[in-house]
Amino acid sequence: MSWRLNYGVEDILKRGEDLAGLNQAEARTLLRLDLGSKEVYALMETANRLSREQFRGKGENHLHIGINAEPCPYNCRFCSLAEDARVFTDRIEFAEEEIIGWARGAEAENADALNIMTTGTYSFKRLIEIGKLLTDTVSVPLVANTRDISHREGEELLKAGFVGAYHAIRLREGKDTPFPIEKRLRTIEVLKDVGLQWMNCIEPVGPEHSAGEIAWLMVLARKYGATYSGVMRRINFPGSPCTGDGMISELELARMVAVSRLVMGEVPMAHCTHEPHAASLIAGANLFFPEVGSSPRDKKADTGQGRGASIAACRQLFKEMGWDPDLPSNCFESTSPTNAIDAASAKSV
Repeated sequence: MSWRLNYGVEDILKRGEDLAGLNQAEARTLLRLDLGSKEVYALMETANRLSREQFRGKGENHLHIGINAEPCPYNCRFCSLAEDARVFTDRIEFAEEEIIGWARGAEAENADALNIMTTGTYSFKRLIEIGKLLTDTVSVPLVANTRDISHREGEELLKAGFVGAYHAIRLREGKDTPFPIEKRLRTIEVLKDVGLQWMNCIEPVGPEHSAGEIAWLMVLARKYGATYSGVMRRINFPGSPCTGDGMISELELARMVAVSRLVMGEVPMAHCTHEPHAASLIAGANLFFPEVGSSPRDKKADTGQGRGASIAACRQLFKEMGWDPDLPSNCFESTSPTNAIDAASAKSV
């Protein structure tokens, strides 16, 4: 039996080791590798080694807090919060006391960030109020996960204490969602313009998505300088219109995570996967999203009582796989809202 790697794949992996990033054609080649092949395990080993060196062994926990659950009229096909999904029929907004409790608990458990998620029509003014409240309450960096925004709204996020925003161009954007890709790109440019860090993930991946679709988004994440990127698989909630498409396995997800890691090269400060699992932690991922509050993958209003993994569970997974969740975050080393505002002001002068 020969243990020699395919020459073409070996060359791609060598280029990936240089941290210059891979192009779309190279990413497509790796995404199509047989899951049981020695090339896939060489790919995962390469990505794993690069991440452990570049991210200095740090396992990142960014707590997702969904602050409202209500039927959303935008009706993204994969989302349990969509009005058409009929999972949520009433408007639920978690009380300030509960949100503060989650945030304080996260700080006590050494979480590295709080990702504050809202549905598409949630009041932006109220999001700003929540941001200010959390900024005054905890010292954990805040990341917004909300609708497309303008420059003025980006500056408001900064002033409220947010240091970044999660904003993904979804797979089949404009088909499985009502949003044009151009609109999503404009918001990414807004984030960069005003001095907010841009956080990203290739999502939500299902078996129906082609290697070409996935590779294009991976390269875009590097082009626009995502603080972190990675891959999230689609979770089919009960009654999801995507149920017939099936779901990818955690092993398939780990292969994609490894490809994304090599595509990103030296750009990212972390590399994510979702939902939390072990396989991707030896394929280049070092960032998990434990979850409370609403989630587009759950039928429970508080996913902490449903699918959502706890910070404690994520910490244990990291330790089992040789990552240290107690090291300082790599994502926010030189970031503060004040510095970002000053930089944005200087740019506009």
